[in-house]
Amino acid sequence: MGGFDGGVVAAVSSNGVYSFTKPNRDSITLLAGLGVEGDVHAGVTVKHRSRVAQDPTQPNLRQVHLIHEELFDEVAADGHRVRPGELGENVTTRGIDLLALPTGTLLRFGDHEDGGCAVVEVTGLRNPCLQIDAFQDGLLKRVVGRDPETGAIVRKAGIMGVVRQGGPVRPGDAVHVELPALPHTPLDRV
Repeated sequence: MGGFDGGVVAAVSSNGVYSFTKPNRDSITLLAGLGVEGDVHAGVTVKHRSRVAQDPTQPNLRQVHLIHEELFDEVAADGHRVRPGELGENVTTRGIDLLALPTGTLLRFGDHEDGGCAVVEVTGLRNPCLQIDAFQDGLLKRVVGRDPETGAIVRKAGIMGVVRQGGPVRPGDAVHVELPALPHTPLDRV
């Protein structure tokens, strides 16, 4: 997989109703402080049902869900066929090691003549749930596991972020990575 720059948007997806998968779109619009325009998870406070049940006043650190398309190649080797949007992500990337980014990284999408670039600040790792196995039996074990050396949980089902600057995001857009100041804080689940 690529490093921290030179990536591209492979697909964008959104859904206005609760559903595990999200249909692909020609473009999505990110709204500063809210998330993806028209997406059920957009908002200042949490929208994920289990988190709303815990505390509906929590800030929404999961406004945008991103997955690296390379994960689909990895799980395909185990017989799982996954396409962009099917794991509920809004932005599918290629060429960036999303999971290795530190908390607070800024991702800048494209450089559009019609409105500059959208910016997402990375907040943490997606914590995959049992819905992944309902989608494809056995897939959860492929996207969550344990590091054989440390025993630590390894989450591969993408990262979450908040929108710092709104704008359009389209397949083919370049993704520019701006790392935060040192020291870097590794991603944890949000």
